[in-house]
Amino acid sequence: MRYLYVTGGKQKPRLLKSEEEWNLYERALILRLDTQAKSSEVCVDYVSPPEAQPDDFSSVLFKAGTLGGKRLWVTTSTEVMIYDVPNFQPAGRVSLPCFHDVHHVMPTPEGNLLIANTGLDMVVEVAPDGNTLREWDVLGEPLWTRFSREVDYRKVFSTKPHKSHPNFVFFLEGEPWVTRFKQKDAICLTQPARRIAIDVEKPHDGAQFGERIYFTTVDGRVVIVNKCSLQVEQVVDLNKIDGGEGQVLGWCRGIHVVDERRVWVGFTRIRHTKFKENVLWVKHAFRDVDRPTHITLYDLAEKEALNEINLEEFSVNIIFGIFPAD
Repeated sequence: MRYLYVTGGKQKPRLLKSEEEWNLYERALILRLDTQAKSSEVCVDYVSPPEAQPDDFSSVLFKAGTLGGKRLWVTTSTEVMIYDVPNFQPAGRVSLPCFHDVHHVMPTPEGNLLIANTGLDMVVEVAPDGNTLREWDVLGEPLWTRFSREVDYRKVFSTKPHKSHPNFVFFLEGEPWVTRFKQKDAICLTQPARRIAIDVEKPHDGAQFGERIYFTTVDGRVVIVNKCSLQVEQVVDLNKIDGGEGQVLGWCRGIHVVDERRVWVGFTRIRHTKFKENVLWVKHAFRDVDRPTHITLYDLAEKEALNEINLEEFSVNIIFGIFPAD
């Protein structure tokens, strides 16, 4: 596979080291990468409209999404954007007052949108016309007790600290699931007793391939789970493959499974944050040897890095999604 799409954002210039993600990024980008020539072209360069941002200094970036057929569904922090591929003509947009720090979207079998509404610790199912169909508090707490239906959360900078931070949705046997960052697991929204424990570290993606689910953890591991047993079969520590002495690969997020042994994985350069509990796994953070934002192709069977692309050379400073573009 030679070509990939990646979703992320371009960082603002002249930032203070202590600035947070909600004001770090100035443009949302989707690139088409030639992984052999190590070149790129911009497919989408986007800035959210004022009504979908707290103010003019707010971050704008593309987070995670789903590629299916000739359509890509992807989120900003406050919107779901739909594009036809490969021409990337806009095919739809949904933005609701309850949207805050949205991390992921995928279409349901019925053609609706299942959305990880991270900032409110919720998952919502929304019709293409924006009508809300179902809502889940991912901790099983009563809905709309910590948050208010009367608030337009698109105009709120941050609701952190979150109690769960749900960040990736997927379907198993027709039922919706979500990864929960702070609980280190994934749960079934309709049957919460069904749970996948990802105890090694905080998870993000839940990409399916064949009979397995591939989760990334923020410290640079790929956790491979059997879809039938819901048990972990293998944990691959990518730091041991190409981390190097004293290096930090980055904040691990974004995965595309090529086949049973090869995966592309995304890493975002580690940044300073006041939410220290999110980066406690970092032993050497903020040194000059920290790696730039990049993606790497790994052979998980041979424990080998096959290819690496520095995304900062193409003005992508944060990465969320990796999709096949061939």
